[in-house]
Amino acid sequence: MKSKKSLLTFFIITILLIGIFLVPALADAGSFSGNSGYGGSFGGSSGGTSFGGSGAWGLLALGSAGGSSGGVFAIIIIAFIVFNIWKNFRRRNRAVTFSHTQDNDYSQPMPIETLRKIDPNFLVYPMKEKISNLYVRMQNAWQAKEFEEMRPFMTDALYNQFKLQLDELVRSGCTNHVERIAVLEVNLRGWKTDESNDAVIAQLQTRIIDYISNDTTGELISGSKTMEKFMTYEWTLIRSKGMTTPETAGEGSENVVTIHCPSCGAPVEINQSAKCPYCDSVINSADYDWVISEIKGIAQRNGY
Repeated sequence: MKSKKSLLTFFIITILLIGIFLVPALADAGSFSGNSGYGGSFGGSSGGTSFGGSGAWGLLALGSAGGSSGGVFAIIIIAFIVFNIWKNFRRRNRAVTFSHTQDNDYSQPMPIETLRKIDPNFLVYPMKEKISNLYVRMQNAWQAKEFEEMRPFMTDALYNQFKLQLDELVRSGCTNHVERIAVLEVNLRGWKTDESNDAVIAQLQTRIIDYISNDTTGELISGSKTMEKFMTYEWTLIRSKGMTTPETAGEGSENVVTIHCPSCGAPVEINQSAKCPYCDSVINSADYDWVISEIKGIAQRNGY
């Protein structure tokens, strides 16, 4: 009986999500903005949508803006997501004792100032500047549909999620315009560490104009060409544990990290490419510099 109820719940959720997914949606890079505001007050930390290490929920905001083939693809994605949620729910019901894993220090951010105890060359201002520049660069790459340039600055998992969304947008024959981009504030909220990585947690407050148009007709599919959106995000950037900031990457530098390719030994500017230009070996940027591993939409406020 319980099995039948669970199966019925699975189908109901799937149908509801398909209805949401097939409505044309707004999508800044990662699909965090929408027609309506969300989350708490501007700059707050409640609510929102996660996009990164925890899974595919960010995919739900893209929709099939103007493409029939995208709808079928969307249905497949939603069915897969809901099935995994249902499967995990059943597993937790069978083994309640495993629902609470032991906490570790990684769940509690430490004051950002304490990072300098293990990384004396780490400075707050260059890190804020790096994050601000990456945000603008990411939105421009998203609009231009040339997201490959963001590859060195993201983990494999996060990059692939963004690329999946952008490929769907391309298939639908639409362009997501992100204009009047301004980073209003970047606040480093703290840092964490685990067995493999160090992580910096940053909160961004930005302003954008975000709309989608049809590539063939120029028709406005969704959004507004005049309405400003004030967005709040939480970014997590990681770096391999034990790595430190080079002296040349401190204040007043160009923040370019030059390393030697582990395959052929050639010098590579890791901030320019995640691939060696000499032997085409893919280099894990997180082994040498901070890369974005997760982006969470915290709040959105609309205004003119």
